[in-house]
Amino acid sequence: MLTETPNPRSTQIDQLPTLDILQIMNEEDASVAAAVQRALPQIAQAVDVIVERLRAGGRLIYAGAGTSGRLGVLDAVECVPTFSTNPELVQGMLAGGDRALTHSIEGAEDDRALGRADLLARHVSARDVVVGIAASGRTPYVIGALEAANEAGAATIGIACNEPAPLLDAAQIRIAALVGPEIIAGSTRLKSGTAQKMILNMLSTASMIRLGKVYGNRMVDVKVTNQKLARRAQGMVAEIGGVSEAEAADLLVASGNHAKVAIVMARRGVSADEARALLAAANGHLRPVIDPA
Repeated sequence: MLTETPNPRSTQIDQLPTLDILQIMNEEDASVAAAVQRALPQIAQAVDVIVERLRAGGRLIYAGAGTSGRLGVLDAVECVPTFSTNPELVQGMLAGGDRALTHSIEGAEDDRALGRADLLARHVSARDVVVGIAASGRTPYVIGALEAANEAGAATIGIACNEPAPLLDAAQIRIAALVGPEIIAGSTRLKSGTAQKMILNMLSTASMIRLGKVYGNRMVDVKVTNQKLARRAQGMVAEIGGVSEAEAADLLVASGNHAKVAIVMARRGVSADEARALLAAANGHLRPVIDPA
């Protein structure tokens, strides 16, 4: 496998001074974006399927083991504060369960039946999308989850850093990020992990943009859960709504701390309930409500 091949650039890395080690790492990392760029057509195809399924009431479920699984959990968790999604909408399924987030439970990745069982426990259906993540492309747990998803009629996406790979064969949409050998052979938390993180960022962020959770480049569906996010929401309401900071603060309170609703209240001069109704009629998209063509 490409991810297990010794990298000729780092064969003497254990004898190098610190700065030279870091120089090699940095130069190798610089190649990751190009590998992801080559997979953009497949990533775009995946985003379109995710948007279609989420609009139909489905869920996005990441399945992985080790580093790959933890990255899936991270992406899923971050969707809640960034886009105010229900925690059930984007989920991360990790071999070994929650304990595997902070402890190495590597043996769990070899259990194909466990991957199937964990996925079926989430009552996956034809409305859902399941994304299998494995740098090797061979992880039995992830393949078992994808096989169960296919049988349930869900859309399936595979992300791997080797090709050909059984994981990609088990997926309807195949994303291969061929980043090449790691500087430490087989340590796929490095370039492979970086590539996976970039792809997951794209899948969730582009999907949420398409679903209307971004206006311009502002996260207008941000969940106000701390002072930093409250300041961010207030600034957005003031800027996009065309009101003062003080008025923005009052509108946020009246809207139940929902920036998008507060912006509509400011721009359209309506109540919170009326703003919610206008947004619902536009499927949650802010632009057609405040900037009609």
